[in-house]
Amino acid sequence: MAKQYETVIGLEVHVELATRTKIFCGCSTAFGAAPNTHTCPVCTGMPGSLPVLNKQVVEYAMAIGLATNCRITRVCKFDRKNYFYPDNPQNYQISQLYLPIARDGYVEIETGGTKKKVRIHEMHMEEDAGKLVHDEWDDTSLVDYNRSGVPLVEIVSEPDMRSAEEVIAYLEKLRQIIQYLGASDCKLQEGSMRADVNLSVREAGSSRFGTRTEMKNLNSFKAISHAIEGERERQIELLEEGKAVIQETRRWDDNKENSYAMRSKEDAQDYRYFPEPDLVPIVISDEWIQAVKSRQPELRTEKLERYKKEFDIPQYDAEIITESKSMADLFEAAAAICKKPKKVSNWLMVETMRLMKEHGMEPEDLRFSPENLAKLIDLADAGVINSSVAKEVFEKVFAEDVDPKQYVEEHGLKTVHDEGTLRTTLEKVIADNPQAVTDYRNGKEKALGALVGQTMKAMKGKANPGMVNQMLREMLE
Repeated sequence: MAKQYETVIGLEVHVELATRTKIFCGCSTAFGAAPNTHTCPVCTGMPGSLPVLNKQVVEYAMAIGLATNCRITRVCKFDRKNYFYPDNPQNYQISQLYLPIARDGYVEIETGGTKKKVRIHEMHMEEDAGKLVHDEWDDTSLVDYNRSGVPLVEIVSEPDMRSAEEVIAYLEKLRQIIQYLGASDCKLQEGSMRADVNLSVREAGSSRFGTRTEMKNLNSFKAISHAIEGERERQIELLEEGKAVIQETRRWDDNKENSYAMRSKEDAQDYRYFPEPDLVPIVISDEWIQAVKSRQPELRTEKLERYKKEFDIPQYDAEIITESKSMADLFEAAAAICKKPKKVSNWLMVETMRLMKEHGMEPEDLRFSPENLAKLIDLADAGVINSSVAKEVFEKVFAEDVDPKQYVEEHGLKTVHDEGTLRTTLEKVIADNPQAVTDYRNGKEKALGALVGQTMKAMKGKANPGMVNQMLREMLE
């Protein structure tokens, strides 16, 4: 009988914090600037420059630690991790090894209807390195130090995950918590959330861990899933052939869908860690922890509970809406203005989701205001515009955040309720479509739909469909 294998996975997740300035200097952290424009002597590692810790970094790290059930380290300090690499200007990275800011936490995930706690071993603050840009044509590498010194929190899990599905659930849960806290936008494609996957396989039932490899360069959930499947198969194949798995760092190539070895895995002693001499230890008081706790926003679980009590919307809608903080904020603000939560939820769930999918957008990219969504709902509700016009106007609101009231006025889109105008149009439609009239009188209900369609077309979609239906029936009887 073929051997059964179990995959054991732990993650190191790096999250770029949403501070305006870097961790040890006053340079901007904004993404996408021209190379080497957000730099100074500190973040380019010039001799004699000294770091000064950004307090907001500590508070964001504490907030993430508290929201993931960690113990906050009351006295924590920074260490130097020494290694030589062109994107690392000081030839060391300021990180935390001995006394990280938080440890021993967990997040709860759910896959396939079962809940599970993934434990967090520790969480530490550190500075990011610069970025190497490889030029294939010139066969050169250029370095951009804009990212050097951007604050990171590294979240190290225990090896508690057993499948790609659990890994994605864990990452989505972390991303959601951190976005709700406002501590990072967690955009994988911009590198503000990055995951390194430590994976090993062992025979099912064994309690001994296999040899693990670490995989880097994973910048989407899809890449992470594929890399896990690929690496699992590669290790099983080696074991089946009687070969050993080598502990190493591998790089995933998303285009080729395979990984290749980068370097053998270093252990902590290879980095010659020692306490950072230029920074004093951070002493965290009970009062400080309390202050950070009191500012924590309502997280998703609490929001869901409140939605059940407060709004008359289906559980499924509530779950989708609260998945993203920006979507939840939009929903609550619009519902507060028009007092119609069910209708707001419908517009978000149907039309908004459809347009987001069409434009490949995330909820964070939505630019229309809750005021304009509420106005549109009120216009449709009062019968000022009919449902097809409302959808047309919403596309404008979605793209350009136009004022729907003004837009409807300017483009003459109000629904026509005037019986005289409607009757004149209907008489013409009846005269122009004798076959449909005969069919309807012979009991073909479908023919009425064709006549309604013709009328709406003649009225440029601005007639009241209910009135058209009713008047048509009366005139044809």
